[in-house]
Formats: sequence, C-alpha cells, structure tokens
Amino acid sequence: MNEYSLLLPLLLPLVGAICLLLGHNSLAFQRVGGVACASLTFILSLYLVYVVDQADFVVIQVGAWEAPFGISLVADRFSAVMVAVSSFMGAAVAVYALGEIDDVRLRKFFFPLYLVLIFGVNGAFLTGDLFNLYVWFEVMLIASFVLISMGGGKGELEGGLKYVVLNLLSSIMFLAGAGIIYGQTGTLNMADIARTLSMTPDAGWVTSSSMLLLVSFGLKAGIFPFFFWLPASYHTPPSTVSAIFAGLLTKVGVYALFRAYTLMFVPIFPQVQPLILVLAVLTMVTGVFGAASHFDMRRILSFHIVSQIGYMILGLAFMTPLALAAAIFYLVHHIIVKTNLFLVSGMVVRLKGSCDLAKVGGLLKSAPWLALLFFIPAFSLGGIPPLSGFWAKFAMVKAGLQIESWIAVTAALLVGVLTLFSMTKIWAEAFWKEQPADVDAQPLRNPAGHFAYMVVPVAVLAVSTILIGLFGEPLFSFSERAAAQLLNPQEYISAVLQSQVEVLP
Repeated sequence: MNEYSLLLPLLLPLVGAICLLLGHNSLAFQRVGGVACASLTFILSLYLVYVVDQADFVVIQVGAWEAPFGISLVADRFSAVMVAVSSFMGAAVAVYALGEIDDVRLRKFFFPLYLVLIFGVNGAFLTGDLFNLYVWFEVMLIASFVLISMGGGKGELEGGLKYVVLNLLSSIMFLAGAGIIYGQTGTLNMADIARTLSMTPDAGWVTSSSMLLLVSFGLKAGIFPFFFWLPASYHTPPSTVSAIFAGLLTKVGVYALFRAYTLMFVPIFPQVQPLILVLAVLTMVTGVFGAASHFDMRRILSFHIVSQIGYMILGLAFMTPLALAAAIFYLVHHIIVKTNLFLVSGMVVRLKGSCDLAKVGGLLKSAPWLALLFFIPAFSLGGIPPLSGFWAKFAMVKAGLQIESWIAVTAALLVGVLTLFSMTKIWAEAFWKEQPADVDAQPLRNPAGHFAYMVVPVAVLAVSTILIGLFGEPLFSFSERAAAQLLNPQEYISAVLQSQVEVLP
C-alpha cells in the first residue's frame, strides 16, 4: 500500500489526461473529467502525506532495478506536503476553470494539458534522480508553454515566448551541471551523488556544478537576478492559467534548490551560504519595489511572487531547524494565498473588464463579498495576524534573530511593510474608490460557465488561509519534522540506497 500511495498521485493525472484526449469531442466530459481527476489526485496526495508521516520515507525503484542504477521515486515529508498542497491548488483551479475557460480553449485540450502539468509538478517533487528531475521540468515546460499561449493573442504569444526561452536557458544550465556531476561520479541518483560528494567536498567541479544548478533552479524559481521573465509573462494568459503558474511553477524551482543544498551539496554549503543569503535579500527587495512601481493588479501580484520567493530562500540560507520549518510553512501558505489572489484578479476582470487599477473601482459597494475574498489572502500576504502569513513571517524573523542575521531580518521586516503597502494600494484603488467616471466598466460576457464556479474555490482557499492562521500548529509541527529530515540527509541516503552508508559531516 505504501508504494501505491506514491504512485497514484503520479499515475492518476496521466491516465486522466489520456482519457480526456480520447474523449475530446465531448466538452462536458472534458469539464467533469478534468475536475474529477484533479480532485481525486488531491485526495490521494493526502493519503501520501499520512503514509510518509508514519513511515518517514516511501521509496520505489522503478522496474525493480536497485539504486543507483535504476530510476528512484522518493517521498519524504517535504516532498509529500508539496505534492499535497500542489494537488489542492490543482483541484481548486480546475473548478475555477469551469467559470472562465471557454469552449475554444477546451477544444484545444485545455484540461488534458492541465493534468499533464500537474503530472509534471508531482513528478518533480517525487523523483530521486537528477536527470529525471530535468525530464519532469521539461514535461512541465511543454504543458505550461501551450497553456500560456493557447489563446493565440499577441500578448499571450509574447509572454509565452519569453517564458519558454528563459526556461530553455535554465534547462541548458541544468544539463551542464548534471553532466559535470555524472562525468565525475558516474551516477545521477541524488542519494548516491550525496554519498559520493561527501567524500570529495573540496573538488573544484563540485562548486562549478552547484553554481550551474543554482542558476538553473534560480531561473525557474524567479530569484534575483533571474526573475525578469516572470512579471513579463504571468499577466498575459487567463487567470486560471496565471493562478496555477503563480502557485506551483516557481515553487518547483524552490523545492529543487532546497533538495540540492540539503542533500547533494551539503559539504560545500558553508561556501555558498553567503551568496544564497545575499540573493534571498535582493530577491525580496527587488520584487517588492517592482510591485510598488506598477498599477496593474496582476503585474503587482507577479512581482510579489518574486519578493515572497526571497523569504523561502532566506530559510535555506539560514539553514537552521526553525528556518527550514518556517520556509516549508511559508511555501504552503504562499502557494494557497498567491493562487487565490490571481483567481480574485480574474473575478475583477470578469466584473470590470480590466485589472488596471486606473480603470476599476467601486467594488466594495458593488461586490462586497469579493472585497472580503480579496482582503483575506491579500492581508495574509502582508503578514497581518492571525492569518497564515503572519505566522510564516514571524517564524522566519525569529529564525534570523536566533542566528543574529540582522541585515536579513531588517530586510524581511521592511519588505513585509512594503507588501502591505501594495495590497493596500489594490484595496484602495479597486475596492474603496469610486468607479472612474471617464472609464466605462464593461463586464466580460463569458460563456464558459456560471460565475459561482469561480467564487466557490476562491472562498475555499480564503477559509483555508484563515484555518492555517488560527489552527496552524499541526502544520508547523509537520514542517518541523520535515525540516529535521532535510537536516539529516543520511536518512534519505539510507532509505534510497537501502544500506547504512556513512556520510561525512
């Protein structure tokens, strides 16, 4: 049963995508099948979290080839919770899509591509092989490129081109780093790489390969100075697509950075730690200043993806039990909140015809329920208690104070204030002020589905944010157990290689 708990969150989206392709003539089948597969994947991912929390690790050697010669699939607490929260977003956004995605996009295989994207994301979290991590990245890239450019408009094609070019550059860096590692170690199994590198920590090629992977994963995560592609592309597709991208794709890059530097590159981490710390602070600062300088709701939210990624990387840079636990908690919080904010932006577009803050207003009077649904994730992102963002930022700041990283803590606090400023700007312009008299708000007429399909998942995600804030202790306790596993790579190595291998500190 343990093996099935790992395999099913992978196989179900793939099988669902194939079935939807076979039944592509029925749009009703596309809608029902897409939502059903995404929802069932989420349920199965919760079972995976339960199994991993009991067993510590679930490992499958595909084809019964023993590691490191075969393909390993590995679930620890960190990867399991990432699969669960990503599948949760997959299910919520699939329901939202019923209200936004039109028949044209459905006929262009929106839901099969959407399930392939979820398949790729879950595979990236569960792989134990460096080359197969690259393969999962490419699966995500292919599906996401088609989704981002599916409408065929100038803006979508331009955004898609920027997105794919930068991600292909990231792939080249990835292959170069993986090639160096394979040439020197003869293995691509991450556990075996960690075992081998622990015996050759001073080799120059180790640092070189780690820097190539840092650039590759940094591009995908959107860290400084590699973030410029993100706000240039995420605002172009429908909110359904932007939301799932904002919630998941950059987090796969963050996950890869955590996996690389808590498993493979542990021996050289003290050498690169100052660099990662500087990159984290610059990512926070540049992202929040970019958000403050824009007046389009989705561009503001895109820049805030960058700034919040900085907080997560800060947890990696601190590399303490509390910091890693705070980073994992922050990941879960941010995936939910950021996805929800992009979904809210889609509802603003639906009601007002635009998300340009200069052209919209009066939503507090005309749609007070939407004002509430925006207020909850927006002020959670800003770190207002007792919402989930407050506890995430509080734990990260406390971790920084414990190690006396005063500059990073100061930057984190200032970025939190400026984040709140940006959210207040959206609130004041879109909700508080009157609709501009010289702008005629034209609600979009969308034949895709009833507006309730868009409201329900947004409300569910808002309630989730409140619940994590009010009853977050179980999640933070789980995050602490996950952080303990990351800080003890010996357990991961032993679980994958099925032997007690001595690893040097």
